[in-house]
Amino acid sequence: MTAVAFVAFVALAAGTGLARAADVQVIGVFGGKATLVVDGGRPRTLSIGESTPDRIRLISVGSDSAVIEADGKRQSIAMGQRISAAPAGGSSQRITLTADAKGHFFTTVIVNGASMPFLVDTGATLVAISSSHAKSAGIPYTNAERARVQTANGITSVYKVKLDTVRLGDITLNNVDGIVMEDNQLGQHGLLGMSFLNRTEMRRDGDSMTLTRRY
Repeated sequence: MTAVAFVAFVALAAGTGLARAADVQVIGVFGGKATLVVDGGRPRTLSIGESTPDRIRLISVGSDSAVIEADGKRQSIAMGQRISAAPAGGSSQRITLTADAKGHFFTTVIVNGASMPFLVDTGATLVAISSSHAKSAGIPYTNAERARVQTANGITSVYKVKLDTVRLGDITLNNVDGIVMEDNQLGQHGLLGMSFLNRTEMRRDGDSMTLTRRY
């Protein structure tokens, strides 16, 4: 069994009809199943499509991430990620990420409906994704304008694109400027650059970073 641990906060509807936040821990994923702990209760192992008594439904499971649904809202959660989601109907959109041992913030982002691994990079001007991930999201990047950018490995040619939706936890932004790079230029993680981050308020507290949507 390969188990991963990560913490997420998701929005749930209370029995009174008022929304509240529930603490959800995913303590293991294996064989298309995930084990959840809700509000410190006993662990429950769910198969895809099953729900806890708290109405948290397991949508899908990856090697190091899972997608859960609460109050009709789906969240993709990566290992080491901590999400503080607003109650259903709430106006606040925010997420809290936890740094790895080297101080990097890795997360899962949904671009045009496709889930992709990302690194938060305040040094990147635009959101950058690989050509293979662009294909999985149905982005016709080969028809896009070409540009040349400076990278750690020198100057390289990229495709300039407009991303219809970029969703990180409970934050969803539309019409985000981005670039597509060949796989060998970018590596396995996309870069969550300032074209997304500038539209949020960023607060760093130790090994945690909280992003709150501004516009």
